[in-house]
Amino acid sequence: MKTMKEIVDNTVGKEESYTQAVDILKSGGVVAFPTETVYGLGAVATDEKAVQRIFEAKGRPADNPLIVHIGRKQDVAQYVADVPKVAEVLMEEFWPGPLTLVMEKKPGVIAETVTAGMHTVAIRMPDHPVALQLLQKLKLPLAAPSANRSGKPSPTEAEHVYHDLMGKIPLILDGGATGIGVESTVLDVTVTPPVILRPGGISKEQIEELIGTVHVATKPEDEIQTPRAPGMKYTHYAPDAPLFVIEPNLAVIEHALDHIHQQKKRAAIIGPDELYTEKADWYFSTGSIDSQESLATNLYRAIRQCDTTDADMILAIETDLSGIGAAVMNRLEKASDGKRFSE
Repeated sequence: MKTMKEIVDNTVGKEESYTQAVDILKSGGVVAFPTETVYGLGAVATDEKAVQRIFEAKGRPADNPLIVHIGRKQDVAQYVADVPKVAEVLMEEFWPGPLTLVMEKKPGVIAETVTAGMHTVAIRMPDHPVALQLLQKLKLPLAAPSANRSGKPSPTEAEHVYHDLMGKIPLILDGGATGIGVESTVLDVTVTPPVILRPGGISKEQIEELIGTVHVATKPEDEIQTPRAPGMKYTHYAPDAPLFVIEPNLAVIEHALDHIHQQKKRAAIIGPDELYTEKADWYFSTGSIDSQESLATNLYRAIRQCDTTDADMILAIETDLSGIGAAVMNRLEKASDGKRFSE
């Protein structure tokens, strides 16, 4: 299969590219497209065979549910049995945007593969002009996980998608680099208080400021049978070399590098400008140490850059859990499989 990459300007739509994408999707195919978080790989969410093509292209486990993307707020009523009042408040404030809501699904509408056979469905309205224009022209919901090979870092540029899925999908709509850089927050509103199943682009603090107390899912992954949201069960975001989380202390980092070099190994570091050290064999900056937003935006790109090196290991400098830092650390925990650097 030949993979086409069509550049779509964020302000001036290229009608032929959207028409091509809509035709592919309506005929049961898959298309990659940008959202404000990462690039997604979309298929019509009501078409079981089309959705299966997402799993085939990504190599994704079948019990890992997908998020349904819609182009208008009012469309949610077509796919959800009941929209709780708290969901209405959240949609009004954060849609379009990086917040996914898990609600009771209407039976027999969304493909069973999308929801992994569960009674709930995860839905969001993306805040990106290309994604919205595609959805509004299509007039159908799109099931869309991140457009990468399963387990690898999510794509924040069209080139990342091409690298991972060349020959496996027919079309990539190239809308430039994504803004937020980590996936949406997934919030289960079928329970009281609501539960964050995956931290993301909307912080716990932002949600609580609007609706009061929310909990964060803490169930160990090995106890989860079918995960209620993407990113709960399987290893994700992993580079080729083993990744270790390390504390944001220059002396500790340089000591670790000395130890690594004594073993005749080389290390790549992912971290802020302020902790740069010449002892690193490669240093990929994520921006200012004071900007968690910059860290989130640049995280996956930096992880992918590490894969272009001959590093024996990667040291990723941790951040605190406030704001979007919780999402960043969630991704680093997944990428490292919980490993911290120690001699």
